[in-house]
Amino acid sequence: MSNYTFENTYGLSEEQLKQLDQAEEMMVRMDLGNCEKLLLSMLDEDDECIPVLCNLGLLYGRYLSEFETAIEYFEKVLILEPDNAWARDSRRRYLRYV
Repeated sequence: MSNYTFENTYGLSEEQLKQLDQAEEMMVRMDLGNCEKLLLSMLDEDDECIPVLCNLGLLYGRYLSEFETAIEYFEKVLILEPDNAWARDSRRRYLRYV
């Protein structure tokens, strides 16, 4: 599971919460292709969903080593939520690799 835990402060639907849980389980099981598909489909429905953006950053950074893509997702989070310390720290971590 990701280190990014949240209360439902983003007003996510039950379906979104369920899908996020599924995505995080897929990451743990290293089912990365399906995880990516699920998260991107969730982003299609809500392109400003902070938890989805954070999980995509995590997927691309930690699991796929696509650091530039991870940074882009964390930057999107920071545009929407400038005080998001987790996204800021994660972006800084992956900036070291590009």
